[in-house]
Amino acid sequence: MTDFWRGRRVVVTGHTGFKGSWLCRALHGMGATVTGVALDPRPGPSAFAALAVGSVLEADHRVDIRDGATVARLLRAARPEVVLHLAAQAFVGDGYRDPAGTFATNLGGTVAVLDAMRGLPGLRAAVIVTSDKVYANDGAGRAFAEGDRLGGADPYSASKAAAELAVASWRASFGHELPPIATARAGNVIGGGDFGTERLVPDLVRAMVAGQTLMLRRPDATRPFQHVLDVLRGYLMLAERLAMGDAPAAMNFGPRDGELSVRGLLGHWEAAAGMRVDWQAVEGPVMEESKRLALDSSLAERALGWAPRLDTPRAIAETAAWYAAWQRGEGMVDATDAAIRAVVMA
Repeated sequence: MTDFWRGRRVVVTGHTGFKGSWLCRALHGMGATVTGVALDPRPGPSAFAALAVGSVLEADHRVDIRDGATVARLLRAARPEVVLHLAAQAFVGDGYRDPAGTFATNLGGTVAVLDAMRGLPGLRAAVIVTSDKVYANDGAGRAFAEGDRLGGADPYSASKAAAELAVASWRASFGHELPPIATARAGNVIGGGDFGTERLVPDLVRAMVAGQTLMLRRPDATRPFQHVLDVLRGYLMLAERLAMGDAPAAMNFGPRDGELSVRGLLGHWEAAAGMRVDWQAVEGPVMEESKRLALDSSLAERALGWAPRLDTPRAIAETAAWYAAWQRGEGMVDATDAAIRAVVMA
């Protein structure tokens, strides 16, 4: 994989976020020239700061992804060969609080990027990152495959499903002006440097640091938890295959060992950290979320030869170790780069 990316000009949208920060370090490690397009990181600690992402970028543009004219100008200036679109409103809770803004960012921002790519010379591939939540979840508990019906009851999920439809529309309507494009649908991604709100691992870390009880909305809900590096490796393999002209239009990336309950993740965390997690379930009504979510990633295995290199217990252990080192005040760049070499570049 490293040979393909060496010297490649790449635009990453959402580079100030959790996944975007890890992705930029991975691309830099493989020799790519990276331009970032995103809003500022959220206030407080961030993966962008912890991983010194600013030091590995050719250009660092802070712009609202919905600003189509500016996005188009920046992409023309960057002259990318690959675009990886991660910029999004990524929180289910924020989707309930600001549904219009969530659709504007997740649908409108995707449309802005799609339009900005039209007619760009030298552009060979684009991966549009959506979510495992794009599927119409009937609660049956089966693993969703790429051909299943799209849906989404909550605004976040529906906005990501709408982005999928936009990609399909632009591909059908303007494909002669666009590079090969695919959407990537990943499960619940964990790893060091996620400091988001209303997400299990960051909430767990904050509660443990503060000596507080972790409040859980749905302790028995199951999710396809997986390490950020396995997911990013999938995105990169998909982009490389697109550049070669042969890849499916949408692809799932999920853990091989299946989904795990929230309660089960806490058990693995306790084993890895050597300490008990104090938690209790939230009483009363909580925001609506799917109780069970699972992905069928067999297409990625067949088409790309992709499979997770970290099983779920190890992904949790690696994540717990990252946060423990960060809490001790250790610099996280070297350890993160070593993990990237072991999982992505091996």
